[in-house]
Amino acid sequence: MEVVVITGASGLIGSEAVSFFKDKFDLIVGVDNNLRSYFFGKDASTEETKKNIIETVENYKHYDTDIRDLEKLENVFAEYGASIRLIIHTAAQPSHDWAAKEPFTDFGVNAMGTLNMLELTRKYCAEATFIFTSTNKVYGDRPNSLPLIETDKRWEIDEKHAYFAKGIDENMSIDNSKHSLFGASKVAADILVQEYGKYFGMNTGVFRGGCLTGPNHAGTQLHGFLSYLVKCAVEDKEYTIFGYGGKQVRDNIHSYDLVNMFYHYHLNPRQGEVYNAGGGRHANCSILEAIDIIEEVCGKRLNYQVSDENRIGDHIWWISDVTKFKAHYPQWDYKYSITDIISQIIARFSR
Repeated sequence: MEVVVITGASGLIGSEAVSFFKDKFDLIVGVDNNLRSYFFGKDASTEETKKNIIETVENYKHYDTDIRDLEKLENVFAEYGASIRLIIHTAAQPSHDWAAKEPFTDFGVNAMGTLNMLELTRKYCAEATFIFTSTNKVYGDRPNSLPLIETDKRWEIDEKHAYFAKGIDENMSIDNSKHSLFGASKVAADILVQEYGKYFGMNTGVFRGGCLTGPNHAGTQLHGFLSYLVKCAVEDKEYTIFGYGGKQVRDNIHSYDLVNMFYHYHLNPRQGEVYNAGGGRHANCSILEAIDIIEEVCGKRLNYQVSDENRIGDHIWWISDVTKFKAHYPQWDYKYSITDIISQIIARFSR
């Protein structure tokens, strides 16, 4: 029997991974205790997704286990042992602002939870592929020092600096920048995953995501800007843009495209490798540009205001350079454009 373990299995990337791998493994073990509802309230709850997965995926088994609870988590690994061939670790506290409210909780989930996962993988299934969903926030606010120019709708890299034409690659330093406590806890986890690959020779891969999104995203004001932006438009709620005149740029990768990256990596894993994993030049937009697309697709105006106050450590411009991953796995490519993504999210909230 071949088993895949997915943490955060009821979340955006976790649920996409369940769907993607259900026909590729004998058993999918999902670990998710719906901490997202604790972080962001009942509107962010993943219970409905969990219920749907349990009802529709026959080879799925769910555990309401907190990844900070080493003893209970070990029971899961001990049950399946060497049958575990793949671990996709997506469970996390994902918000800058929330982390500052409860630093111990944030670090416990993001850093200690990841350490628990790595140690149990080393103990029970060391030959398995371990995939970690990291974040571009490990670079802190370093990207804000890039040579940027302001246009009507967005910030963009100065064309004189050709090195960044495809976006930001993995060579950017993570040192001497402001990360937010969330960014710091993810740095700790990120480095741990790399080290278990390089020190212990395990097949560990780090995927530093841009904005991860898709129709199953339960976006909130504190996390998941594109999903929450669409929700506000569809439900006629006021949206607040924090800083930079709404011209800050994000690349957005559909959950399917990211999980497909995971799959290609699993087929030929490398030890302690790091990849920037976002929409790249293929799928990116500023907030103002996203609003234009949303209004065009759904045919209604968005009520929004612009605050002069940006979030601490927030990026002005982020586009992932995925050249390295494409070089290692040339058969992978994007499936969804930014308009595809927004259209799917609109359809979801319009049901």
